[in-house]
Amino acid sequence: MKILILGAGKMGSFFADVLSFDHEVAVLDTDPRKLRFIYNTQRMTVAAEVEAFAPEMVINAATLKYTIPAFESVLPYLPASCILSDIASVKTGLEEFYKERTRPYVSTHPMFGPTFASLSDLSTQSAIIISESSHLGKVFFRDLYHHLKLNVFEYSFREHDETIAYSLSIPFASTLVFASVMKHQDAPGTTFKKHMNIAQGLLSEDDFLLSEILFNPYTPGQLINIRERLGELLAIVEQKDSEGMKRFLSEVRKNIE
Repeated sequence: MKILILGAGKMGSFFADVLSFDHEVAVLDTDPRKLRFIYNTQRMTVAAEVEAFAPEMVINAATLKYTIPAFESVLPYLPASCILSDIASVKTGLEEFYKERTRPYVSTHPMFGPTFASLSDLSTQSAIIISESSHLGKVFFRDLYHHLKLNVFEYSFREHDETIAYSLSIPFASTLVFASVMKHQDAPGTTFKKHMNIAQGLLSEDDFLLSEILFNPYTPGQLINIRERLGELLAIVEQKDSEGMKRFLSEVRKNIE
């Protein structure tokens, strides 16, 4: 299959590397510096170059802010049967974008990244395929993700964003709050060092990725839950309420069983 990848960032480069063994791949990025380490593919910097390549599928790996503009830049140069696809971590606006067009599409979310996951062994990682996607697109990505040994789940657009607000926004926000009040420790304990490693890994990601996760429309509700539970804990600590602490810890332990 002839596959065009939009964006030569971390995930775009990863998909180019994985797919170039079995497919004819081209990568489009307006910044030629990002294409320097892309191999075994055609490299493009201008959208008009896409027409001659005539891809059968486009994988949009641009950050969420640029996902739809990236699609719009290449749409005039794509064959009518070309499958549109994205790997965005938040699907806001994409459902409407796809439904306004007659092209086949597939929306997925590989829930791993170079910062925390070992790309040589993804068997503990997951990917989501959006249920409203076209059949052929779903088949392609299900086969690809199974080949990568990912655990594959199927959610609707809404279910995806609700799930991501819970599974990513909560740990992201909690880590950012920890890092924002953290002070240098000459003799850090084990727990502190573990949290520090997580914070350093998270903050090594670019601002666009962190922002698009936290700007999920379902994130505010999760942050309100954190604020409410933190308020409960603060009251227990201020009052030195031993029975209240016992109940609180019991509830928390049930959540991680």
